[in-house]
Amino acid sequence: MVAEAIQIVGATADAEDVVQDAALKLWSMRPHLGDYSSPDGLAVVIVRRLSLNRARSWSRSALPEQPTEWTPESAMISAEESARLEQTLRMLPDMQQAVLRMKHIDGLEVSEIARITGCSAEAVRQNLSRARRRILKMFRI
Repeated sequence: MVAEAIQIVGATADAEDVVQDAALKLWSMRPHLGDYSSPDGLAVVIVRRLSLNRARSWSRSALPEQPTEWTPESAMISAEESARLEQTLRMLPDMQQAVLRMKHIDGLEVSEIARITGCSAEAVRQNLSRARRRILKMFRI
């Protein structure tokens, strides 16, 4: 499993982290592993998906940095962008708004958000996906 993760994430330490996450996921699924024809194949798929998610999150974080020099113009632009984002967030349904804030502003993991909200992890993921799509739609208008 480590070899599979290394192919995607590159660094050995990161690959080992991914494999640990996969092992935890498999451990939580242990009562249902008998339902799968190939638990080994399931493990490889989980490692591959977790690796891809980690690689995608790195590519998103590699956005160009904003200028660090403060100017009145940059402050005004930043304030306008913040206000527009806040207004857009307020237009979302309450649950979508809450999970989006917890994930992207508070930095919580999906499992933590599920525990806090009392929803399943899948419901949290669906709300996050719907919220992101709505925000993209609103910004494209």
